[in-house]
Amino acid sequence: MLTRLRKQWRKVRPAAHQRDDRIVRTERPGAPPGTLTVESSAPAPSLTLTWYGAGEYAQREVEQLSDVADMLRQHAVTWLNVDGLGDVDTIAHIGHCFGLHNLTVEDLVHVDQRPKVELFPQYLFVVTRMFVAGGARLASEQLSIVVGKRFVLTFQERVGDCLGPVRRRLQQDIGNLRERGPDYLAYAIIDTITDRYFPVLVKQGERLDLLEDEIIGRPRADIFGRIHDARRELALLRRVVLPHREMVAILCRRDTPLLSADTRLHLRDIADHTEQLREQVESLREVAGGLFDMQVSLAGHRMNEVMKVLTVVGAVFIPLTFITGLYGMNFDHHVSRYNMPELHHPYGYPLVLAGMLLLALVLLLFFARRGWIGRGGSG
Repeated sequence: MLTRLRKQWRKVRPAAHQRDDRIVRTERPGAPPGTLTVESSAPAPSLTLTWYGAGEYAQREVEQLSDVADMLRQHAVTWLNVDGLGDVDTIAHIGHCFGLHNLTVEDLVHVDQRPKVELFPQYLFVVTRMFVAGGARLASEQLSIVVGKRFVLTFQERVGDCLGPVRRRLQQDIGNLRERGPDYLAYAIIDTITDRYFPVLVKQGERLDLLEDEIIGRPRADIFGRIHDARRELALLRRVVLPHREMVAILCRRDTPLLSADTRLHLRDIADHTEQLREQVESLREVAGGLFDMQVSLAGHRMNEVMKVLTVVGAVFIPLTFITGLYGMNFDHHVSRYNMPELHHPYGYPLVLAGMLLLALVLLLFFARRGWIGRGGSG
């Protein structure tokens, strides 16, 4: 049974180059700390600058990095968003303009980081991950957040994110986001990313429900591969949600002037959400494991039913084969004194057929009384 399942899985498992949850190390082994290396396929950086305060808001694309420093001195809060990490010089220049440590700049371009928090004298460095929509398989993208006294920097691997609600709140002056400091903007970003985890979990739960219905009904040949894909994506969710939960917990406990007491109070609400996420992920992982065990059990049960039918058929035909073989012997009373008188009986042929039919019915009745076939056969 296990050998057959392994062969079936080899036919449907995804190829290595198709895995979207793989971790790609861009850092060369043995490279000095602070070395910046990026993937060759990484897109070029696209910079968007947003500045706001009480009663003011503006946003534009950045062409000259010198404009960023001017805006930083003139406005209450400046938010620089970088989409794409394909230009090492641009990332290094941004790090120099904002006084980032070389280890921080290194973590910006090495997109294999787990969610974490690092506190520096002039800024707070946060790494989290958000899920990429639209792909055939679930994949995550690193989002780095740098929070200073008057600025917030966000670095993303590519264009496109889930931060549209935050931008609309700033643009339309919804709530009191413009009146708050950069730490509250960082909270709003982390809160939006956390909220986007829930639809992903809901989708995974619906996917498992459909797999369960199919397993109970008539599963397709690729059912094992699809169950494994679901378990693999839940493992990716766990690798993202659990460190994200730890990161939020550290932010709630961290005593730093860069985070106000009110912002830490709001972060506690995110901590509650991350605990719910953790519980849901663990529950779905148990369900996925149960589905795999259920499919293995049902596959074995179906195989046993097939073998039972074949065994019953063989048991019925064994005595019938013996009778036909017996009367197939070439002995006649003309050449042997030990004759078979029924060979020349006018009703010999139908009598033998009736006897064979009666024997088959007796065997089937015996199997049914023992519970080997019929309703008692599943016991």
